Amino acid sequence: MLLTPLTGQIAYSLLYSIAKGDVFGKDQPIILVLLDITPMLPVLDGVVMELQDCALPLLREVIPTDKVEVGFKDLDAAILVGSMPRKEGMERKDLLKANVAIFKTQGEALEKYAKKTVKVLVVGNPANTNCLIASKSAPSIPKENFSCLTRLDHNRARSQVAIRVGVPSDSVKNVIIWGNHSSTQYPDVHHAIVNHHGKEMSGFDAVNDESWLKGDFITTVQQRGAAVIKARKLSSAMSAAKAICDHMRDIWFGTPDGEWVSMGIYSTGNSYGVPDDLMYSFPVMIKNKTWKVVDGLSINDFSRGKMDGTAAELVEERDTALTFLGA
Repeated sequence: MLLTPLTGQIAYSLLYSIAKGDVFGKDQPIILVLLDITPMLPVLDGVVMELQDCALPLLREVIPTDKVEVGFKDLDAAILVGSMPRKEGMERKDLLKANVAIFKTQGEALEKYAKKTVKVLVVGNPANTNCLIASKSAPSIPKENFSCLTRLDHNRARSQVAIRVGVPSDSVKNVIIWGNHSSTQYPDVHHAIVNHHGKEMSGFDAVNDESWLKGDFITTVQQRGAAVIKARKLSSAMSAAKAICDHMRDIWFGTPDGEWVSMGIYSTGNSYGVPDDLMYSFPVMIKNKTWKVVDGLSINDFSRGKMDGTAAELVEERDTALTFLGA
């Protein structure tokens, strides 16, 4: 399994959970391949030492490298954590251009060296469009094998409802994140179910505050990442690592019966009117390592407007990014 890059906060928070079996199972031996840029190799050696010192029985080998031919060889799973962050004064198109170059290279490496069955999770932002570029750069790997992380937003939405109602977070299921992992995403509770002290009820009935669900709830989830940065002076790491584990574990072992999760996946021929050829977050159920969009959910006018708005942003991002792909 590949993680790249490995010296950031998210990857550092993620490694222990993966290596001790929380993601791929308690009986699955693991070989971790840690890919980073050449100047970070000494730091990577320290990470390897720490992993060795954990004495984890499932961790059979740790391979630190700065070479894509080593990092991507025969992978079963790849988690692409890093990307070019937006710097002060940088225009959005410049950010997209820089990330197209990164994810084109990683996609080409997947195409050349990884197994065709590899499952690829893109975390680095703009995650949806970065994921699309990686998938387009690896044409022989099925588009369905690529996904981007909106599970953090899903978990945030679930938690906000649980706190509001006064129940544990596992008493809330079937929230949805539609669209882009950005401030245009649409956290949707219209189909959520809350177990309220033993009684199952709709999310709207359990919260009993429509103005909050259509207002502060949405903006809180949309802007949570920025709020964490403002408070910590650093981006989300622990919660992002937990969401990555949740996402990959569900791919490997499936979703519980009657429950769905949110995942950025390739949009093609869906029933919700979302344009094709985007990586768009949908509600999905997973079985045998294959996701299926949950079809047939009713969409009201409020939701339709939000879903279309985030799709429009993704179309603009895609069209801009594609101008750089052949450059």
